[in-house]
Amino acid sequence: MIDLHLHFDGSLLPRTILELAEEQGISLPARDPDELKLFLTAPKDCRSLNEYLEKFDLPLLVLQTREAIRRGMYTLLCSLKEQGMLYAEVRFAPQSHLKKGLTQEEVVKAAVLGMQEAAAGSFFKAQLILCCMRGADNQEANRKTIETAAAFLGRGVAAVDLAGAEALFPTADFAELFAYAKELGVPYTIHAGEADGPESIKAALEFGAARIGHGVRAREDEEVMRLLKERQIPLEMCPASNVQTKAVGSIRQHPVLEYLRLGLNVTVNTDNMTVSDTTIEQEYDRLRRELDMTAAEQRQLLFHGVDAAFLTEEERGRMKDVIGRVV
Repeated sequence: MIDLHLHFDGSLLPRTILELAEEQGISLPARDPDELKLFLTAPKDCRSLNEYLEKFDLPLLVLQTREAIRRGMYTLLCSLKEQGMLYAEVRFAPQSHLKKGLTQEEVVKAAVLGMQEAAAGSFFKAQLILCCMRGADNQEANRKTIETAAAFLGRGVAAVDLAGAEALFPTADFAELFAYAKELGVPYTIHAGEADGPESIKAALEFGAARIGHGVRAREDEEVMRLLKERQIPLEMCPASNVQTKAVGSIRQHPVLEYLRLGLNVTVNTDNMTVSDTTIEQEYDRLRRELDMTAAEQRQLLFHGVDAAFLTEEERGRMKDVIGRVV
């Protein structure tokens, strides 16, 4: 399996959060992993992306030291290996981990160390995507994220992203930020077409995004659909999450296979394993049960994931060989 859209803080295991909180003397609303999970998982009646994003507050509370970030990343990636994951790109916002005095560079160093320790001695590979955040007063922090990504590019970091409250802070407002990323030679994917409409996707395409995070609302605009198909821009689709954030009404209404059958470049991902209470295997299982996904379509989605990954052609070839033998 491959996961290209996986948030670090939204996928941290409850037991890891409890351990990190205990070591740092941080009080949590529950002391049992199962009870704590209730505070970390978005409810079935979640009303919007903004309510969904509230579930990140507790994980971020315990991820403010070098050791906590290293251990958190290590335990998350070990859990992905245990699931049989072949490759993962884990994204997070370094600027959200500075409350105890760390710099963005120190945050990324700690995350890279945890990632390297987890992947050592195995075929499993992971890379980081650094998220800039939508907001009104964090322009300098976002520029620093771009610069940090440039410094670590090819040394654990693969790209940057733009995440956060899409409807409140439109993608079109971030043209200057992604012009800076292009200037520094940093690849980027952009969350678009989730809480906001197809105009968000169009802006991301105009900026030169290598991929689109979600893109679920592309079908609302024929021109956007045409551009995505012509340019074969990969969509990082996350079915369970898209239902929770009300981007779609239900799994049966999700356009992932509709897009695939129309010739768009679609991938399947988890978004947030803990917040959405899911795994990559469960995502594919839902598509089989609810949308009648065939084995050939699953294979195609997996190959799309390999092709969309921020990897070398040699690395892609090796992963395709493995998938071809198993799926």
